[in-house]
Formats: sequence, structure tokens, C-alpha cells
Amino acid sequence: MTLQTRFTLPLNVKAIVVDLDGTMLHTAPELCEAANRMLRDMDYASVSQELLASYIGNGISWLVKRALTGEMHATPDVALYDHALPIFEKHYTELLLQSRPFGGVIEGLDAMKAAGFRLGCITNKVERYTLPLLAGTGLAKYFEIVLAGDTLPEKKPHPLPLLHAAKFFNVPVEQLLLIGDSLSDTVAARAAGCPVICVPYGYNHGEPVETLDLDAVIADLPAALKLIKLA
Repeated sequence: MTLQTRFTLPLNVKAIVVDLDGTMLHTAPELCEAANRMLRDMDYASVSQELLASYIGNGISWLVKRALTGEMHATPDVALYDHALPIFEKHYTELLLQSRPFGGVIEGLDAMKAAGFRLGCITNKVERYTLPLLAGTGLAKYFEIVLAGDTLPEKKPHPLPLLHAAKFFNVPVEQLLLIGDSLSDTVAARAAGCPVICVPYGYNHGEPVETLDLDAVIADLPAALKLIKLA
């Protein structure tokens, strides 16, 4: 079966799933600070927040690996990684609830809910961080389903979370919209066969989202309402 690679605007949508880090919540300051505290505890030099922010997007495991090696795709010594990860987790747990929503997120979710769209959250962040963040920022009430990075056997860019969400909402996958901020989101959406739009302010490894295979770029979540209609 050949999947559609572009969808016509306005998008006919019944349900919307939204990414967390870089799309709804500005988590980079806390993630970067936790990584630098980890490095300092291990007698490594600190790294600029700009570089560390470019490492965000594929889950904490990859952020720690990239911070240790200074490379996007390098893998550190297993023993070194196993030593570093709990140090990072300790610091990130302390900083976690300092993260705040980006501008327009609450207004956008309110408008989507009021328009009759069903909402979910799909993130690569593990559940033990995802659920407290959603609760602490007041976002949890908007979502019927939350799929964290360790909820299913696969995470984005694999299509499984999107296919699972479509089944949960009992909607055709092509009527499930993903709103994200990175390559992982667009690859997952295209593999699943659903539309995807991205915000430009997130964590796409320092690259502009306009270069990705997506259906639209929106300035903020409320802008999505101009591009969708209830199927």
C-alpha cells in the first residue's frame, strides 16, 4: 500500500495528538542544566546550552550519550553511560517541575477541545517524567490518552504510537493529526500515514522545521485551528 505523503489543507481531523518537549513545554533549560550538572559531577567540562539543546528530541538516553561524547550519533562506553545516567536522572528529577508551557499552548488546547477534537499526548519522554510534568503544568486534563517513550515497545520515529492512538480514538489514521517540532515527529507521521504539522520554536536538532516532510508549519498551537476542520 502506498501512503499519502502530503495532505490537502484544511485537514479533515477527528483527533489530535501533540508532542511534549519543544511543542507544548519548554523543557530545554532543565534538560540542559541536568546534563551539565551530570558532566560537572563526573569532572567533565560543561557544554553550551545551545549545543545541548540540539541533542534533545530522541529521549533522555540519547541526550546523555550525546552529552558524554559531544557527537550526535556517537555511543559512549557502556560502563560510562551506565554510571552517567542515574546522575543525570537525579538532577533532572530535581529540576523537572520548573518547565513551563510555550506561549499559546493553553489557548490552543482550549480551542481544540471546544471545537470538538479529541486530544492525546505522544512523547519520547519516559512516563515517570511525563505524567508529573503534565500534572504540574495543568496540561493533563486535556488528554484522553498519554503515550510516553516507554508506554509501548516502540517510540517515535516508529509509527506504532500513532497507530495505537488512532485505534484508541477509533478513527482512521489519516484523520489523526500529529502536532510536533522535530524530525522524529514527521518521520513517525509519514510512516503511519497521518498528517503532521510542526511549530518552529522547538528542538529539531538545531535545524529549521521547514526542511522536513510535513503538511504545514504553524507559529503556535492556536494557529492550527485555521488549518483543520472536524471530520
